[in-house]
Amino acid sequence: MTNTEKVLITTEFIKLDSFLKYAGLTDTGGQAKEMVLEGMVKVNGEVCTMRGKKIRPGDVVEAAGRRFEAAAE
Repeated sequence: MTNTEKVLITTEFIKLDSFLKYAGLTDTGGQAKEMVLEGMVKVNGEVCTMRGKKIRPGDVVEAAGRRFEAAAE
């Protein structure tokens, strides 16, 4: 697994599909939705198929061979 990339969020939480787009993994919300629904995304080590899952600072999201940690700004 590659190094963990920090993604700064300015709110209490961000929805998973929005997080994927914000982190630059997808260009559109539709692509993010598909990734999540197809089981291609892990949150804190577990496959997550809920695109509205709340990602909070400290949560780790893995997708497309990349690893991101949400961090409070």
